[in-house]
Amino acid sequence: MKIIIINGPNLNLLGKREPEIYGNQSFEDYFSTLKNKFPEVDLSYFQSNIEGEIINKIHEVGFECDAILLNAGGYTHTSVAISDAIAGVSTPVLEVHISNIYKREEFRHKSIISKECVGMISGLGLKGYELGLQYFLTTSTNL
Repeated sequence: MKIIIINGPNLNLLGKREPEIYGNQSFEDYFSTLKNKFPEVDLSYFQSNIEGEIINKIHEVGFECDAILLNAGGYTHTSVAISDAIAGVSTPVLEVHISNIYKREEFRHKSIISKECVGMISGLGLKGYELGLQYFLTTSTNL
């Protein structure tokens, strides 16, 4: 199974940025843990702070991967274009958020991309990515 994790803006600062919300571990370190825990998955990772690069990556992998885990960061709440990109590809996308977006500022309570995703995991820290992988591994025959 081929799965890509796509992270949006500011997630390159994990481990440094607001550790009380996002924890102390960098995503690169966590990604190594995921690769070791799921050796049966062809797992790749992409991060960008630029909306167009995220859209381009969704277009690039959205017909060849088995699944996408997407943490669009702040673009979750603002990007019609990322929502349209998800709608335009055949690969299923699962929305992931490290923090509970419903316990944060009011503007974060609305996700523009959710309607195009198969589901959402929010508020479980980095563990949400692992749970997303498990979801796709256990439901891959139903996708």
